[in-house]
Amino acid sequence: MTDISQPYHPSPSAGRPDDRQADTTDFGFRDVPLREKKSLVRNVFDSVASKYDIMNDVMSLGIHRAWKKIFVTELAPHPDLSLLDLAGGTGDISFGWLRGGGGPAILSDINVSMRTVGRNRALERGLVSGLNFIAVDAEAIPLADNSVDRVSIAFGLRNCTDKLQVLREARRILRPGGRFLCLEFSRVQVAAFAPIYDAWSFHVLPRMGAAIAGDRESYQYLAESIRMFPDQETLADMMREAGLERVSYQNLSGGIAAIHSGWKI
Repeated sequence: MTDISQPYHPSPSAGRPDDRQADTTDFGFRDVPLREKKSLVRNVFDSVASKYDIMNDVMSLGIHRAWKKIFVTELAPHPDLSLLDLAGGTGDISFGWLRGGGGPAILSDINVSMRTVGRNRALERGLVSGLNFIAVDAEAIPLADNSVDRVSIAFGLRNCTDKLQVLREARRILRPGGRFLCLEFSRVQVAAFAPIYDAWSFHVLPRMGAAIAGDRESYQYLAESIRMFPDQETLADMMREAGLERVSYQNLSGGIAAIHSGWKI
């Protein structure tokens, strides 16, 4: 197991937001300068890293575990295939890939605190062989073109500043025939459930964040970031714009989350 702890420093043109973008972007429901979002997101995950797994159970009532099993099954682990797990955090997707018989995996995350928790969990579980850790900004991935077979990102894309650039980078590093998969909170498709979901997200969840993690504000942001994330069709269109093909998605739990898939043909 290797941990490459220094962040990648891209060339001036790598990872740059689209020139058409405004000078501000969303941080939850707030507009913030583009250059500030990454540090704000980093502060959130520095705060929640030690309680991240517990709070995932709270946020999803434990259902995230079932979603991730479906996601790993969709990745179709195989010894001859390699995985780059973007925003891999505490390691659930990378661990599932390796346990499922997948080949070499890279667990990447820009956040040191999250990466540290993931590395410690890997050591505790004996998942050392075939797993590397790298500090990666998903908008500027330090891997060569056509170098991996699968790229995954689970509950991380909504925290990225330039989401289209992340999708373009994922396609760039995929080998022809490779597949990109994203698991993310999405737009609820059952109208009657929406008010209950809103009440849970904006009233219950921040209070639980305060009680369990001692941080109401970070969990308020996480709830807001879900609402600001592109809906299912919009994200599918973005993936096509990034050059991915055979794009599809499947809703989970009535659209609370969704798995998006695209291929490099």
